[in-house]
Amino acid sequence: MTKPLLLILLRLLLGLIALIAIFSQLAIQIHNGFSILNFFSYFTNLSNLFAAAVLLYVASRVFFRRHTSDLSDQARYVSVVNMALVGVVFTVLLRGVDLGSLLPWINVMLHYVMPCAVVLDWLLQPPRVKLGIKQILICQVFPALYLVYVLCRGHNIGWYPYPFLNPDKSGWWKARTFGRLELPVGCESYLSTPSRSCSPWSARSGR
Repeated sequence: MTKPLLLILLRLLLGLIALIAIFSQLAIQIHNGFSILNFFSYFTNLSNLFAAAVLLYVASRVFFRRHTSDLSDQARYVSVVNMALVGVVFTVLLRGVDLGSLLPWINVMLHYVMPCAVVLDWLLQPPRVKLGIKQILICQVFPALYLVYVLCRGHNIGWYPYPFLNPDKSGWWKARTFGRLELPVGCESYLSTPSRSCSPWSARSGR
């Protein structure tokens, strides 16, 4: 089995397992009477859903030997930043927090395996052209909009997906911590991106 083919299979496997994990947990939450809108108000669920879609899309393009576009590279970069945020925020702010009905294997998949896998995928097969400042700024849009959405909606309905985003319980400093992590994570992903020629997976990958 060639390395590009192995990478395709791993992307497909991770993308499918992530989708199974997300929708399995959604079924549990619906059974327990949990709001679907609340379920998709978790940054973890949204980011993993997007990451799974990107993994499956990129795997299909490589399989059919279609070169990735600038748009797909940008989508991968957004996915990397979001998933890195998921891993860092969960480790720093949510470790030890009661996760309710979240199944252990789903917790491991969405908070540990996927963040590590998406970042590793980016490092092993970097974009064709090194991304610039514009791309760094674009990747900040979703986390920023998410933060505004959660704070506004939480203020109106009295529910926040994460305890550290509730200013009444944790103060505004923890909510600002999430926002302040966006740019450093994006810049770190940018600075750690190797050139395509240095990637051990780039040869004959169809990219």
